[in-house]
Amino acid sequence: MYVIIGILIVLIFILTGILVSYERQVHHICRQLRFLQEQETNMLITKEINWGHTGELVRLLNELLQKRKKEQAEYLRKEQMIADTYTNLSHDIRTPLTSLDGYFQLLEHAEKEEERQRYLRIIQERIVSLKEMLEELFTYTKLQNETYELKLEPVNVGQVLKETMFSYYDNWVSLGITPQFHLTDIPVVIQGNAQALRRVIQNIIKNVLDHGNKEIEVCLTKQGERMKLMFRNQMEEGEEIEVSRVFDRFYKADQARSKSSTGLGLSIAKGFVLKMNGDIRAEQKDEWFEIVIEFSCVLE
Repeated sequence: MYVIIGILIVLIFILTGILVSYERQVHHICRQLRFLQEQETNMLITKEINWGHTGELVRLLNELLQKRKKEQAEYLRKEQMIADTYTNLSHDIRTPLTSLDGYFQLLEHAEKEEERQRYLRIIQERIVSLKEMLEELFTYTKLQNETYELKLEPVNVGQVLKETMFSYYDNWVSLGITPQFHLTDIPVVIQGNAQALRRVIQNIIKNVLDHGNKEIEVCLTKQGERMKLMFRNQMEEGEEIEVSRVFDRFYKADQARSKSSTGLGLSIAKGFVLKMNGDIRAEQKDEWFEIVIEFSCVLE
């Protein structure tokens, strides 16, 4: 009888010791967790002993901490990127605003109707330029949001391409440009967004008009389940383009010829292409600069 009681007492002491150690371990983990939540550090939770499921608990908590740190770092990166975008664009916007102020003053003192009409036309052009800059900023910021999704549906690439290219007819004529088109007769349909695709083509055309020579080619081909849309333009003699940077925000190959550009156009184009599950790349072959877009086609 006494032996049994003695054994029970020993077991009670052992269990009590285990519970005390387990409680101390949990308390130690909670204290570390509280500290790591309050401090900016790369430290992780450690354990004194590996009893029960404390090892599994520490592992899961460390995984959550690492995930939280990555998300926080990504959030800060995007926040800084957007802040830099606003800073750069505020500089770009200041120039047309100053110009507007000057032309409004000239308009106020203009005596001839011909002068007033000329100033009004210039003011209207500056307002349109400002509107485009702000719209590009809004679009770029929207594309940086991972939760932003495009509504995807079957889109006829050839039709959108022809409509968009034709809308720039006056620009081609005024610059003396005759684009060369090489479009497949086969219907090219992708799972995309017509408005986004139109914006991609518009931004590439604007880039061509800003930097290209008078030799421009547009090719649309289809091979099997893939399609390729290529824009080629002959570069000016001596012009240098950092191909690896053309899709970076604010990149301008020629500052003098890009005064009305925000430097976001091709970055926005890339963002839309990726949202439509496509690929986009830039290449330079001798004196020719190319932008190539590829999509998987919808099976007919």
